[in-house]
Amino acid sequence: MPATADSASRPAYPVQLLTVSGRALAQLVRSPSHSRRAEAARKLARHSLWLSMAGAALVIALMLAFDLTEIQLMPARGTPSLWPIRILTDFGKDEYVLSVLGVMLVVVALVAAGLHGTRRALLLGLGTRLQFLFLSVALSVFVGEILKYLIGRGRPFVGGKADPFNFIPFEGSGAYASLPSGHAITAFALAFAVSALWPRLRVFMFTYAIVILLTRLVLLAHHPSDVTAGALVGIVGAMTVRYWFAARRLAFAIRADGTIVPLPGPVTGRLKRVARGASAP
Repeated sequence: MPATADSASRPAYPVQLLTVSGRALAQLVRSPSHSRRAEAARKLARHSLWLSMAGAALVIALMLAFDLTEIQLMPARGTPSLWPIRILTDFGKDEYVLSVLGVMLVVVALVAAGLHGTRRALLLGLGTRLQFLFLSVALSVFVGEILKYLIGRGRPFVGGKADPFNFIPFEGSGAYASLPSGHAITAFALAFAVSALWPRLRVFMFTYAIVILLTRLVLLAHHPSDVTAGALVGIVGAMTVRYWFAARRLAFAIRADGTIVPLPGPVTGRLKRVARGASAP
């Protein structure tokens, strides 16, 4: 009888779903509350500035000294034997990555709405981390699309010759959307974001990002400077989203020196608490 009464008093599933979704969105826009967010903001600004300066210098150096040589060494565009590379490169396509993360977020919301108590809290903790991954990629890609339009750099051999200085700003077509590389943005934003949450995956994720970067060069979709710029945009974009989450105490903590570190995951944290309880005298 008590169980039946409890079930009857609980809101209907659609109401639960709206509640879960609303809270998930509200936590992203609430006012920052972390006492050390100013230190973290200064560290983010400093690191972003240094990365941007070093990255811009490297992009210019590649454009002047290496882009032309590299694209002339690559196999012709459309070479039949490159079909495995064309399949592999799609793993860095922003539409695919964002779609997978979006579907995972929807599934988490649908399942969490039917749970309660600890199980719901654990699942919502995973949902917060998926929000971080999604927004890290989405923000970086959005900034990249603006830069592509403003810069208007032609892709390799667009115009009929190997010209790394083929620019038509505000042109807006795919042929003149080479700088920065969208695939590199997506891959490096995802690699940084996953590594920020789960540092043990850092080597695997950045290996994935570098592989995606190389496929864009082999397929003559981009110049080396394009993928370098894309990697920079992806990393800085994910760093910015990480600060946003940390300032609101979501998935990250901020140390006294402003360093942002991941909080224990929902499953990991629970296992640690169980282990401490089992070993307690």
